[in-house]
Amino acid sequence: MERSTTMGGNSPLGGNTNPSSYPPGSSKLEGAAQAAHQTVNRVADSTAAQVDRLSDSAHRALDSAADVANTAADWASTLPDQAKEVQTKLTESACASIRARPLASVAGALVVGYLLGRLARL
Repeated sequence: MERSTTMGGNSPLGGNTNPSSYPPGSSKLEGAAQAAHQTVNRVADSTAAQVDRLSDSAHRALDSAADVANTAADWASTLPDQAKEVQTKLTESACASIRARPLASVAGALVVGYLLGRLARL
């Protein structure tokens, strides 16, 4: 960011930029103008530094959020596999129980069916 601290076209004499040709007191005006330019430059530099710091903070926050989102997506992608494993275990357990006591399983199924039919009529 390049800044100019001269008062070129803004002189009180309309284009004459030779400080020795200014009327008395204009050197104070020139000094005040230069001080104002320097102040503006310092503020601009400070503001640019603040913007850079805020930008870096925003980038770090976005990177962190992206990492969390990726971790959550990885975890969520394992859920279907875990559900299939649980379903397989429950199915195998039910099959083993039915094979061990087939008559009790059929009787239990009839009772559950009768109760569900009665509840459906209400």
